[in-house]
Amino acid sequence: MNDDELPAIQVDVHEEGGRARAGRIPCEIGSNLIFKTHNLAAYFFAKWEPVVFDLMLLAASVEFCDRVRHRPALGWGRAFELRLPVHDPDVWNQKSVSDTLQDALELLTGDQWKVTFIKRKKPALEPAQELFYLDTGAEAVIPFSDGLDSRAVGALMAQEYGSRLVRVRLGSKKKDQPKDSLGRKQPFMALPYQVKPGASHFIESTARSRGFKFAVLSGSAAYFAKARKVIVPESGQGALGPTLVPVGQAYEDYRNHPRFMKHMTAFFKALLGCDIAFVFPRLWFTKGETLKAYMALSGGKNVEWSKTRSCWQDNRHVSVNNHRRQCGTCAACMLRRLSVHAADLEEPADTYVWENLSAPTFDAGAAKGFDKETRAQKQYAIAGTLHLDHLAYLKQSRAAERPLNLAAFQLARALGESEAAIRVKLDRLLSQHEKEWKTYMNSLGPQSFIVQWADNDQSA
Repeated sequence: MNDDELPAIQVDVHEEGGRARAGRIPCEIGSNLIFKTHNLAAYFFAKWEPVVFDLMLLAASVEFCDRVRHRPALGWGRAFELRLPVHDPDVWNQKSVSDTLQDALELLTGDQWKVTFIKRKKPALEPAQELFYLDTGAEAVIPFSDGLDSRAVGALMAQEYGSRLVRVRLGSKKKDQPKDSLGRKQPFMALPYQVKPGASHFIESTARSRGFKFAVLSGSAAYFAKARKVIVPESGQGALGPTLVPVGQAYEDYRNHPRFMKHMTAFFKALLGCDIAFVFPRLWFTKGETLKAYMALSGGKNVEWSKTRSCWQDNRHVSVNNHRRQCGTCAACMLRRLSVHAADLEEPADTYVWENLSAPTFDAGAAKGFDKETRAQKQYAIAGTLHLDHLAYLKQSRAAERPLNLAAFQLARALGESEAAIRVKLDRLLSQHEKEWKTYMNSLGPQSFIVQWADNDQSA
């Protein structure tokens, strides 16, 4: 596709009281991009660095751009022109910074990006210094939220790193914002910014820019904590599956992929002058294997995993009798249910809107009293099922050999290993996923609408 065929989206970020140029979408600091003093202090507990504030402003602006306009009905990409006020444009306009930033954003989102940096009229207000405690000798940071991988891998890595592991909060539940044993506040426990659409609503849901937000916040935490390692908690199916088997006609999803994180390492080096490595301790394991390893820490008695959430759908679409559930059939929920089964665990049926995946039809599988079913939900369910099914049978397809070799080549470059070694690990991961998927499908029975969808697709 030629550049001029991509829908152009021009966004001007401006300071409070300013205005966008004619024909540009305005994005105001303080209205659309909101920074709270306490939340900023959770990051800038050591010292105020305007360049890192500008980095967070960039991440918030990229999220605004990504969500403010639909992707085209035919095709995928959009062409963004983003203008951003920063404290020192000379730093941001260095070729090494602009090149590595563009490489990272374009690989991640599948869009084209042209980011222009201009001088701020007023410096951002520094947050008041608060007392945050951080053990010396930090070695690694890990983002945590209310997700299953986050909870499980956080516990596994705590066994390895102990007090040298620093947690970075990426979710919103206050109950998950821990203090230390003495009740002291911890840094990185509050999201530093919020993105709002203004008078209209955000209308694009693919949200590929979340990967940039993840990398910026965790990388900034590593920078301030003087820990040069960021642990990516995603297991193999979630990190590699979306690039090996894209959903529908969507662009490959690199949000948790080593290739994207290598670009972010280069970007941090160019901007901040430090080496921040993103590491993947569970890359070659399935989510089920990760969950099983997590349960082994407690002798199988831990119940915290059951309180985590995998579904991305909001209350409006997954509430039953005014109680929020998880949908149970989107790609994230299907992977969760597969993994829980592989780890020999069980969840209450009312965890999900679609309680019974063994039902003969999609409608029959939903909870009694659920009346919010949409055509889109069924499409999400079919896509999620077929994604996991295609991933399970990928190695058996002759047409997949070339893509798998390409994937091994790209992973070898990103991870600094040989292609032969990577291919062995990749084949094992895919074989384990195939084993888990077949076992799970057998447990649902031949009458299951999930099994029927998969069987019909394989015979097509």
